[in-house]
Amino acid sequence: MLFKKINAWFHLWLGLASGIIVFIISLTGCVLVFEQEIKDLTQPWTKVVAQDESKLMPPSKIREALSVTLPGKEIHSIWYHGLSKSAHIDLESDSVLYVNPYTAEILAIEDHDDIFHFMDEGHRHLWMEGKIGRQIVGWGTFIFFFLMISGLILWFPKKWSKTNVDKSFKIKWSARFKRLNYDLHNVLGFYSLLLGLLMAATGLIMSFSWFSKGVYWLAGGKVTERKKPAEIIPYPQNTVHFQIDKAWLKVRKEIAEHNVNDIIVGFPDEPDESIYVCTDMVNGHWRDLFIDPNTLELLPQSRARVSELPFANWLRTVNYGLHVGAIGGLTTKILYFIASLICASLPITGFYVWWHRKKKSKKKKMIPQV
Repeated sequence: MLFKKINAWFHLWLGLASGIIVFIISLTGCVLVFEQEIKDLTQPWTKVVAQDESKLMPPSKIREALSVTLPGKEIHSIWYHGLSKSAHIDLESDSVLYVNPYTAEILAIEDHDDIFHFMDEGHRHLWMEGKIGRQIVGWGTFIFFFLMISGLILWFPKKWSKTNVDKSFKIKWSARFKRLNYDLHNVLGFYSLLLGLLMAATGLIMSFSWFSKGVYWLAGGKVTERKKPAEIIPYPQNTVHFQIDKAWLKVRKEIAEHNVNDIIVGFPDEPDESIYVCTDMVNGHWRDLFIDPNTLELLPQSRARVSELPFANWLRTVNYGLHVGAIGGLTTKILYFIASLICASLPITGFYVWWHRKKKSKKKKMIPQV
């Protein structure tokens, strides 16, 4: 009984302290789950008529064409999104350029600071500049992680009678608002528990290096020295674009396993830099490759295939996909959306439970004793 009282006290006051943070993180997470799907529906310039992959323009050709239509604009990388979608380029002026990957025709120039960017800023650091916002979000998530566990302890029925089981697993929709609110907090909190814990844990991995290292160690990971970038013999800048195109083609034809035409290609800024290519982008995870511009061989710091990774490294690689619900495609995205919505409601329903009990307690104190 003492343990349950202490647990209930912590659940109450930690919940009140972190309620607004949890509400913002969860609500913005709901919107961000379907970011790409919403953009595909509302932004027609993200789509093009699919053609044979042999007709895709190489990166250097697109860059060359854009240097004529947009003189003075620095293009550091090009992101191809497959055969039926436009390619996009992040410009230095906080805008996003969409081009036809078959013709290099400019389809649209969009402001990077759209509604999804606004939601992402709130989700990551509560629209605060500097590290303070990230720290608040990180520790708010840390508190929420333990609130889910303490909530499970409070939810657990004292006796597994039919009445208690119904109260724990079913919402009494016909009840008065006070009881309905309690059921929404208690029952929905239980049903969202596993996904809530998963979203919080993966968020903590991205927030704190010590938490990430701890999870990596618990998963059986071994600390190894970081591979130093290989020294590259400077390549003539006037011919490096040929090697970039070859690297782009080689990755698609010989190295990539998934979504071979969904690929990011970077342009080296210096003659002794490697060529960066991102491939195997599927279900929220990806593979970073670094290619020697002289030999077109993969450099040691390149990431291995996901299927070849030990469990601890695999867990690190898919952490983002696990956090945003992309790991299982549309099905898990829907489940994450519902769970995020429930998590956003928990501070509200929990606050009402506390406020109503406090109000009731005050009324009892005001009743004169006979």
